[in-house]
Amino acid sequence: FTYFSLLGSASSQSMRKFSCVTLSTKQLNVRNLVSYEKHQIPINAIMFITTKGIRICVSADQKWVQAAMKHIDGRRTAK
Repeated sequence: FTYFSLLGSASSQSMRKFSCVTLSTKQLNVRNLVSYEKHQIPINAIMFITTKGIRICVSADQKWVQAAMKHIDGRRTAK
């Protein structure tokens, strides 16, 4: 898997935008996922962010992806 990153100068580093270009086909372990972002451009995808800060893009319409998003949302509201 890869993600595309638009990098500015060092001072704008925190403003980096990541876009999904290719999608991972592997199912991820939901315990290793801390958050996600929805992406529509250039492709409809979900970008999961792991506990190690790795961004992994997956197809938004897979059943396990929907379940993982619900799980992350549930953890957020539980705190």
